[in-house]
Amino acid sequence: MHLLSNHLYIVSTPIGNLDDITLRALDVLKQSDIILCEDTRRSIKLLSHYKIKKKLISYHKFNEKKKLAEIIKYFNEGKILSLISDAGTPLLSDPGRLLVNECIEHSITVTPVPGVSSIISALSVSGFCDKFLFYGFLPKTENQLEKVLSSISKREFTQIFFIPSKKLNFYIKSFKKFYSGRKILIAKEITKIHEAFIRDQVDKLQIFKNVVKGELTVVISENTNNVKKFDQERIVNKIKKYLKNYSLKDTVNLILETENANKKQVYDLCLKVKDEKIF
Repeated sequence: MHLLSNHLYIVSTPIGNLDDITLRALDVLKQSDIILCEDTRRSIKLLSHYKIKKKLISYHKFNEKKKLAEIIKYFNEGKILSLISDAGTPLLSDPGRLLVNECIEHSITVTPVPGVSSIISALSVSGFCDKFLFYGFLPKTENQLEKVLSSISKREFTQIFFIPSKKLNFYIKSFKKFYSGRKILIAKEITKIHEAFIRDQVDKLQIFKNVVKGELTVVISENTNNVKKFDQERIVNKIKKYLKNYSLKDTVNLILETENANKKQVYDLCLKVKDEKIF
């Protein structure tokens, strides 16, 4: 694989276990002239592990705006640049958005090099619905937290948050208030030695007596409290609308995404509507 100049490569790195890196990611990092990283001390551990020696430039939320002109200058010189975060996929609750937009403005191609994400990793073992809302880090003050949760907790989707371990109990109190009746997964230190998954009902989850150490990804299950009851008239109206633009199979799938009904019920109704037996 030969890298191209005038490209910014967004490279995903391991979230813990150093073996969780793709061959392509290693290839890109080896060919990069400059690697932008949040904390050079953390990134050099990964690079040293794979015997990669490249120029590192510290690029984090406190200096990202100041660094833009310097970085664009490197592109103009024909340099190949990669962006990595301390762990996982860059730009997901990590700096980089300003740079990506600046590259777009300057017609610099932004290329993703996919890999590990704690968001998807936690969701994959949760057992919850895969239609999800990722919020990132929640507000630190009670007033702001309640404002956010009072809004998003009404959504039926699975919801994923990052939480500082030292404030876990603070957030649990609010989860109990806004997510009653739902399940929770607290993923701790994913892929690391002390990896653990704490599963419980939100209502039954107890305040932790000891501080839970490590990085936490919290997943709260979809809301099943407000599942719509089977309403034939409503479903028939939807079927009539969908059948104008979609096949029978696609119409059935679209209905099942939003209605509490089994596939045979919906399929039979679709057939009746299609044969004009229901008006």
